[in-house]
Amino acid sequence: METPKPTTLAVPTSRRSFLAYRILRRLLRFATRIFFRNIEVVGRESLPNPQNSAVIFCGNHPNSLLDPVLITAWSGRIVHFAAKAPLFSVPILGVLLRIMGAVAIRRRQDHGGGKQSNEDAFRELENVLLEGRAMGIFPEGISHDESQLVPLKTGAARIALATNAHGGTLPIYLVPVGLVYFTRHRFRSSVLVQFGEPILVDGSLASTKNNTNAYDDNESVVRSITDTLDERLRGLTINAETWEHVWVLDGVRRLYQPEGIDLSERARLARLFNSSYPKVAKEADVVALYDAVRAYLLRLSADSLDDALIARGLAPLEIAMHVCAHLTLLFISLPLFLVGAPIFLPIGLTLKLGGIFVAPRSDTVASTKFVLGFLGIGCLYLGLSAWAFLTHGTWVGLLVALTIPASGGAVIHVIARMHALRHLAKSTIRIFTLRREIRDLREERRQLVHRVAELVDKYRDSVLH
Repeated sequence: METPKPTTLAVPTSRRSFLAYRILRRLLRFATRIFFRNIEVVGRESLPNPQNSAVIFCGNHPNSLLDPVLITAWSGRIVHFAAKAPLFSVPILGVLLRIMGAVAIRRRQDHGGGKQSNEDAFRELENVLLEGRAMGIFPEGISHDESQLVPLKTGAARIALATNAHGGTLPIYLVPVGLVYFTRHRFRSSVLVQFGEPILVDGSLASTKNNTNAYDDNESVVRSITDTLDERLRGLTINAETWEHVWVLDGVRRLYQPEGIDLSERARLARLFNSSYPKVAKEADVVALYDAVRAYLLRLSADSLDDALIARGLAPLEIAMHVCAHLTLLFISLPLFLVGAPIFLPIGLTLKLGGIFVAPRSDTVASTKFVLGFLGIGCLYLGLSAWAFLTHGTWVGLLVALTIPASGGAVIHVIARMHALRHLAKSTIRIFTLRREIRDLREERRQLVHRVAELVDKYRDSVLH
């Protein structure tokens, strides 16, 4: 049965629809904070003013449904995404897409390879921009597990130009969004969401205001805008052989970069290190440095510290807070972990295996885990709480309702700090001697900074030619 194209009613304009969207966005923020150990959002301060501009968020697409979820949750604007039409027929997901104001795009490969018309969908997205709101699109066209961006399609540029040609008065910006996942498929990994420098698309770029089919506007203008978008997206994405390389080489980049450089320079350095590393990866001194930086980063993780703190040093109050955090791990999270482990560890194992075997493609593994976990744990929580209320009364039901999320949070906390627990005696001693530990880490960092600078100077000419 052919999936019906949603009408403009899919775009939430009523107060009730906006409320539903905001509730969903809060739930997605909560869910992503559970799924990811660390979410870093960079560049949101450079986004155009929502009061007098329209925005097209243009992201890379390495992780299926998680990509629009992250942009929806953390962009700060109501974002209407273009989504492939078959997704609207998926139970629950279709409902969520409509709440989000998504617009169905009919792709040839989803309909037997025949030519498909998306004029109605483009008009809906154009109306979003005419009203000064935001839409989202993934210019690569498909989610994939390639290590680099695939060639961008021109839809974002065409929609922006068409909106201008059809009477749009507000400035329209294409905002590149770089999504960098560290250990992409793994629960409790890290993700970096970077909003790049906006690209202004105004009426002066269109070849004519009277073009009856503005989506086919001047090809050179469309290609120029798309090439600029491609360049800026590449400046926000990090490509390497493995995700561990991304993690370690980003540590190398932080050790090398001077204080106070802007986002574009950081991105340039990241690209440079990732493109240069394969050329020298087998050199003995490079291997030794790689291992040393990796060990330094693991040591930071065990102490629940990060490189920026070590670079600037910790105040006495911050040291006291880290001691309290370690004591919380030992005397609160660990006991609650023992309560929650029989419930949540089997679920985690099921999601780990299910994400691999149920996911239709390798690039959807993390999204499958996210959706199944979100729905499964939600149903489990409601089921156990209702059972406790009905069979054991109000107080036991309330206790169960409070204990399940607390023990679940403890399971996440303990798993995230497993490196510290594996070396419990050592990490406990180190946390109580944290002032000295930080001094040692600062000295280790100082030596690593020197080694990185030496090797960059040594291999600069060979990797740049």
